[in-house]
Amino acid sequence: MMGARIAAYSFKRNSRSPQRFDVRILDIRDFPRLMEPGQTLIREGVERSWDPDDLQSFTPLRFAPPELMGFEGRALVTDPDCFAVADCCELLDREMDGKAILAACRPRQKGETPFFASSVMLLDCARLRHWKFDEMLDGLFGHKFDYIAWNRLELEDRSTIGILDPEWNDFDTLTSRTRILHTTKRRTQPWESGLPVDYRWYGGGLLGLAGRLRRPRYKKHPDQNQEALVYSLLAEMIDKGLVTKDELKREMATNHMRHDSLELIERYRGWEFDRSPAATGSVTFAAPAGAHRATAASSRRY
Repeated sequence: MMGARIAAYSFKRNSRSPQRFDVRILDIRDFPRLMEPGQTLIREGVERSWDPDDLQSFTPLRFAPPELMGFEGRALVTDPDCFAVADCCELLDREMDGKAILAACRPRQKGETPFFASSVMLLDCARLRHWKFDEMLDGLFGHKFDYIAWNRLELEDRSTIGILDPEWNDFDTLTSRTRILHTTKRRTQPWESGLPVDYRWYGGGLLGLAGRLRRPRYKKHPDQNQEALVYSLLAEMIDKGLVTKDELKREMATNHMRHDSLELIERYRGWEFDRSPAATGSVTFAAPAGAHRATAASSRRY
């Protein structure tokens, strides 16, 4: 849960008007249907077991906020590994031109057709009254639709979806244009470097088999700025009493946070990202500087 808490803090911390919106972390444990054992779903045409403890088990929660908000107002839904580096009110106040959903496009592998990424969505909840969460889960576990198609918004009327600027869901890229950093490459998430990989491998062929047979470790993120961003935020949270060192030590002991986290807090305390284009790629240090809801969908172990 620590990663999600750091992400949630970033949205308030980097907004000029943090009082204008609430941030809520959705925990899969609060949704009993997702915790039921023995369920299966269809993923890319193949029946697979549903594992509530899998690293990606939070993804159905992306579709819960409209009903949780009584189908009123707007929701900015993000995955728990998304960190705000700009004011999210710029997005919450954006004209949606009658669309129900704004989402960024993400290219498929090997030049295939891009798809919508539901990992960051701006939602007009009143236009999504058909997102009744229990009914959606009935369809998912009743094999009425494919999990991947659902997550890529392929079940929605295309005319109701608008395209979100890519900098609002910047996949593993932190530049002067980035508004929300999404650390989506699981093997390099900055707070897990060196820990044993704990997510399920779905790939086929020899690569997928090798991933299932051995237990590799998370790698160091190639961009030190992204490591610095996460740990400078965590340092602020500790200094403000939002997280205690004892809490952090427990997360480290259970392999939810990398074991050198205490050292990284000291290293990056006071770090600020230099948004000038010339500074991108280097680590710099500087002095620390209601109607909407931003929602981080969280798995059990973040």
